[in-house]
Amino acid sequence: MLNGKGTQAATSTSVGAACIRDLTNIETSYGRLVYLAGLRNPETGRYEHYGASGISADALDASRTLRKVHEQVFKEWIGFPLERKKVDIELYIAGIDQIDRVELIDAWLRLTPYKNLVPASIQGPEREKHTSDFEAILGLLKNVYGVASPDQDA
Repeated sequence: MLNGKGTQAATSTSVGAACIRDLTNIETSYGRLVYLAGLRNPETGRYEHYGASGISADALDASRTLRKVHEQVFKEWIGFPLERKKVDIELYIAGIDQIDRVELIDAWLRLTPYKNLVPASIQGPEREKHTSDFEAILGLLKNVYGVASPDQDA
């Protein structure tokens, strides 16, 4: 039987390993951002993975690990040229089953979920670059899929 420290290390390691395994199964960088941002609890800012939850030491350690991974994936994403980001987003869209592409792009235009993909620690120019790049790509995709301008009152 492991002592408290061994359990914490084992849990943290297993959560980290589970997260890495999950990330390697996601084909696109944009998809990895969506996944990692989805692990962040909007009420607490902590990252919660099914392998560790609550406020125990192992859950807090797992949250720190996931935050660092999210920051690394985001910094990699922000460094991509615009064309690579566009191709990656198109691949992400193609991988979504049973969704109307026009509705998806319309929802992205109206709801701006891409703004929630930025780790909380990222501020200033990197955050602004992500938003402006994504909005430029959305402008192109809007034309590709024939999306009408979103209704701002919706």
